Amino acid sequence: MTLPIDSGTSVTLHFSLALENGHVVDSNFETAPATFTMGDGNLLPGFETPLMGLVDGDEREFSIPPEHAFGQHNPQNVQSVERKNFSAEELELGTMFSFQNGDGELPGVVVEVNDGEVMVDFNHPLAGKNILFNVRIISVTPASVH
Repeated sequence: MTLPIDSGTSVTLHFSLALENGHVVDSNFETAPATFTMGDGNLLPGFETPLMGLVDGDEREFSIPPEHAFGQHNPQNVQSVERKNFSAEELELGTMFSFQNGDGELPGVVVEVNDGEVMVDFNHPLAGKNILFNVRIISVTPASVH
């Protein structure tokens, strides 16, 4: 009997995340498949929802809009940091830094460098982008009871 993906099922799959221009951001098609339980928080809900009802052997591509993927780009998440907080040689556009905040570390990307300040984008690097989500379902099983 074929079990469709539903909340609480254990799913093993190969997947890739790509931008609309074809640039692959993440993929496990060439490595071991991933296994997770639907609804356990390992996948964003926008990536779980299209999987519902798929069965072993299904292959699909979904276009996930920003609001269901990594969020819209928020201009308020681009912050000015004083230049003196950086050493001169590390300031290149596109460089990613980890900044301490109250809850731990927050990654930020340098987007502009001026004499006295550095503009840092704290948005998720994939914010504001449509994501092409390719999946190949390997197995769907009842979630194991612990």
